[in-house]
Order: sequence, then structure tokens, then C-alpha cells
Amino acid sequence: MTQHAPGTPRLVVFTDLDGTLLDHGTYAHDAAGPALAALAARGAPLVLASSKTAAEIAPLHRALRLGRIPAIVENGAAVYRPGEPGRGAAGYARLRRVLDDLPVDLRRGFKGFGEMSAAEVARETGLAPADAARAKRRAHSEPGLWTGSAGGRAAFIAALAAQGVTVRQGGRFLTLSFGGTKADRMTGIAAELGADLTLALGDAPNDVEMLEAADFGVIIRNDHGPGIGPLPGEATGRITRSARPGPEGWNDAVLGFLATHPAREAQRTHG
Repeated sequence: MTQHAPGTPRLVVFTDLDGTLLDHGTYAHDAAGPALAALAARGAPLVLASSKTAAEIAPLHRALRLGRIPAIVENGAAVYRPGEPGRGAAGYARLRRVLDDLPVDLRRGFKGFGEMSAAEVARETGLAPADAARAKRRAHSEPGLWTGSAGGRAAFIAALAAQGVTVRQGGRFLTLSFGGTKADRMTGIAAELGADLTLALGDAPNDVEMLEAADFGVIIRNDHGPGIGPLPGEATGRITRSARPGPEGWNDAVLGFLATHPAREAQRTHG
């Protein structure tokens, strides 16, 4: 377990992955190395929050040496806990049934991972074949591409909403689920980890709720997707924007935050 000095504020950092901590094209996080080291030195838990599956998150979680810290997966539909079994894929099967029961004219504009081979997922995402196969191991949500009209997209989203399915726009894909957001999961995990101060970082519309729910948020510059429009917290400085994209911007933002919110706590190690 993480040791915490009584009476001192505890920082917990929540971060999106693709286009934020991970480079949009290469999925590397090397440029964020100094900030990752600074967080580890401070003993601030890093919580990964992504639309990725638990199967995708697990290798990165190990590579970052995050120990027993939970991670938010499938866009907030579930929480990954290292060493604990998943809950199966019944939710995904139900989601696919709802999707396939839509009228043909609404359904045809959306191509989800369920219709794609691992090779197609690799082509659309730039993932290596093995990582693309992990991306298809979904339990709770369905990402996909919308190729129809804007009006058709709105009708598609409305039809799914009538069936209890929420749709969120990420950096690359629309992601469908039966609810649960990164912000919902962040609240519970922050309490679990004893957070006194939370920082969230993200680059796409599906990160907005998390950025707004954190004590402080950073919008990472997005040069490849829809990005994030102006948020109320920017007027007060509670939410800021990085000058650089991806892990470079992430590194700048985290180091800048730590400099303006210096540690007043004992160093900790994660167990």
C-alpha cells in the first residue's frame, strides 16, 4: 500500500492515453519521462483513464510500474484492477444486440470494432497487430467509425439513447456504452486513494467531464481530431491548455503543475 504522511495534501493524477500521455501516431510515452519520474518521486498515484480495454491497459500499466493502482478502462465503463479477474463480456454482447437491432438506414453509417478484423483495427489505429487484437477484446463498450452524414449521426445517437446507450466522441472514434464516464470513475478512485488534490489531463471530447470534475485540468493540444472547445474552467485558470501536443505537452503540463504546487508530503512508494 502507498504510505501517506498525515496532514499533508495528496495529489492523484488522472490521464487519458492516446494523444495525451501517448503519442497519437507512435503510442510512445518517452517524451513524458521526466514528468513520470517526478510524479513517482513525489509519490503521486497516476491513474490511467482511457477508452482502451483492460487487455490493452495491462501491459502499459506494468511498463509504467503502477503497482496496484486501478485504471479506468473502456471510456469509464469499467475499472481495471491489477490481479483481479474481469467481469466477462455480457455487457458488450448486449450492446452489440442493441446496435444490430437499429433500423438499417441508421445502422449502416457506423462500423464498430465488432465488424472489423484485427488487421482492420490495426490499419485504422496504427496499432501493432497484437495490440489491435487486444483492442478487440471488449467487455463493455464499442468504438467505431461514423461514415454517414451529420444528420444521420445525430439520428443514430438519438436512437441509441432511447435504448440506454451513450455515445462519446474520442480522438479517433465514437464509443458506445451503457453509461459510466471517466469522471464517474475518477470520483470513486480519488476517494479510494485518499486524494486531496486531483489533476486530470486529456485531449478529446470524451475527456471533458473528467477535466471539469478534477480540481485542475489540462487540455492537451490535439492536432489530429476534434479537440476540445472552450471550457468554463479556463476563465479562472482552473483548466489550462498545453502548447505542445501529446506526451511533450503532457510532460510540460505536469512539470509545470508540480512546480506551482510543490510537494509538502513525504516520499511514498507504491506497493
